[in-house]
Amino acid sequence: MGWDVLLFDLDGTLTDSGPGIMHAAETALASFGITGLCEWELRYFVGPPLVESFAAYLPQAEVQTAIDRFRAYYRETGWLENEPYPGVRECLQALRAAGKRMYVATSKLESMARQVLAHFNLLRYFDGVCGGLAGDPEAGKKVSVVRRALREAGCTEPSRAILSGDREYDIYGGHAAGVKTAGVLYGYGSREELEAAGADYLAQTPEALLALLL
Repeated sequence: MGWDVLLFDLDGTLTDSGPGIMHAAETALASFGITGLCEWELRYFVGPPLVESFAAYLPQAEVQTAIDRFRAYYRETGWLENEPYPGVRECLQALRAAGKRMYVATSKLESMARQVLAHFNLLRYFDGVCGGLAGDPEAGKKVSVVRRALREAGCTEPSRAILSGDREYDIYGGHAAGVKTAGVLYGYGSREELEAAGADYLAQTPEALLALLL
């Protein structure tokens, strides 16, 4: 314990972006004639890299087109179908006051992540934002954004950092980068998913996450 660098997933961890993401995915898939997905199926798009999520429904040759259509909806409408989880702002304020260095590590496009954080006045709590880069699917993988965040933080000892996230992809990516992980149970991943992925810690609420990270 006693981490110096705190890394946070965005979707499902800081903000409840599920409605906008699910509507964007539904719109993109409908353009290929894929309709009638239930909420549970659409929730799969909240968190993982889009290239992986769409690959479960479309041939590889059509995945990038689906991503482009997803992002077109999200840029126009979806990003506003979103709000910070209750207690997150207070959690970030307290961590910042305690002198923690904080970074967002998200598979979302970095430009969009900054737009969302700025819109909700959360950007000021972070020392940096590391996300996906247009045209580079590798850059958006969780292990890639975590490693970038560690480099930006000048953190040469991953044991001094911890990643908080709500999906198994956060846990796997964090561990692959050598950091501890905290699974948040108020997001889109279940306790079973996070435990099976090997989360080092679990937090039921933002208040519990604050107590852990302090």
